[in-house]
Amino acid sequence: MSGHTVPADFSGHMLDLDEDDDLEVFSKNTSLADGNPMPNSPSSMVNQYRLEEADEEGPQDADAKDIFITVDNPESQVTAIETFIMYRVATKTTRGEYDSSEYDVRRRYQDFLWLRSKLEETHPTLIVHPLPEKFVMKGMVERFNNDFIETRRKALHRFLNKISEHPILSFSQHFKVFLTVQELLPHKKQGPGFLSRMGETVRAVANSVRGLRSRPEEFSLMQEYVEDFSSKICSVDKVTQRIIKEQREYLDELKQYSPTYAQWAESEEHLAEPLNGVASCVERCSTEADEQIQHLSEVLVPALHEYVLCTETLKAVMRRRDNIQAEFEAKNEALASRRADQEALQDEADGLADRVELANNALRGDWSRWQDGMRSDLKSAFLSTAEKNVEYYEQCLAVWESFLLSQRVEPGEQRDEEDGS
Repeated sequence: MSGHTVPADFSGHMLDLDEDDDLEVFSKNTSLADGNPMPNSPSSMVNQYRLEEADEEGPQDADAKDIFITVDNPESQVTAIETFIMYRVATKTTRGEYDSSEYDVRRRYQDFLWLRSKLEETHPTLIVHPLPEKFVMKGMVERFNNDFIETRRKALHRFLNKISEHPILSFSQHFKVFLTVQELLPHKKQGPGFLSRMGETVRAVANSVRGLRSRPEEFSLMQEYVEDFSSKICSVDKVTQRIIKEQREYLDELKQYSPTYAQWAESEEHLAEPLNGVASCVERCSTEADEQIQHLSEVLVPALHEYVLCTETLKAVMRRRDNIQAEFEAKNEALASRRADQEALQDEADGLADRVELANNALRGDWSRWQDGMRSDLKSAFLSTAEKNVEYYEQCLAVWESFLLSQRVEPGEQRDEEDGS
């Protein structure tokens, strides 16, 4: 059964840090806690949840989306010095600033990194969706393995579509260039030089060391929320990984379990039927378990890990906002202590004041968008996982009930067996 993706609702309030709302990400307040009776079947409970979610979100405006992006068709490229994967990025749009309604370009992972760095550079306090890691994590499949390539393709596809849905980032000139030009290299060479970038880095480090005199309370609350969310999501991600590892070991045991019963049936004529029945049931249950593990690996794990990466993005955005404020505070201190060049310093201070205000407003507005999207994405993954678990246990239950029915002996048949003996 495929996962159901719930569209994000971006109309939420600006900043809601109520503790119960925070925990809503990880638990659904079901009616069971209130003592209400459970629905007749688990499937009906899942269906009822879907109906409630649909009612809460209301109808979606399909015409609002004006840019559609697909990342597909990965191809391996081999050169004298490296091997890499190129992906097709197909775009369809109705936006007037685009010269055509359709574009078809090929991009490698480094091109996606370039786009993301440019978006962060031009919008330092907007939350740019994370990319999958460049290197394979320990325990994951080998680089360029088909499963790894497909996992990365899905993540790159999701990254571009997250950008396309953003009310500011989707209108970035760098985003347009990424989607439309065939040869990206000339554009990647443009921009500030090495010394300019080094100067920015040195200023950022200096501002970080200097620190803030006072961070506004709303951003302190954001910081606390991110730290708390990071701890929760990392913990859930690690436990989920362990559960899947244990389930794979259980599946390996099941696959050895079924043949054992089948071999036993060959040497036990009078027990052959029930032994073969058990072997068949175990085999069918192992198939269901395999599908459940696959579902967890393809739906829940990517969603959790994506938001583990998001926490690092959020922390970086918070640091950049703090650095902008720290630079403004330093300029004000210099203005107060130096009478000479006061006019020039005042102009710089006024410019930094505007920059601080713009940074705060950008993060303030993007924060609510991110929270809404995060809650929608994770609730969708949790619901899909619950649905698959229900399906798995119902299928296994049906398998074993069928076996019990096949072994049921009617009273008349039992007397005939006793008379025959």
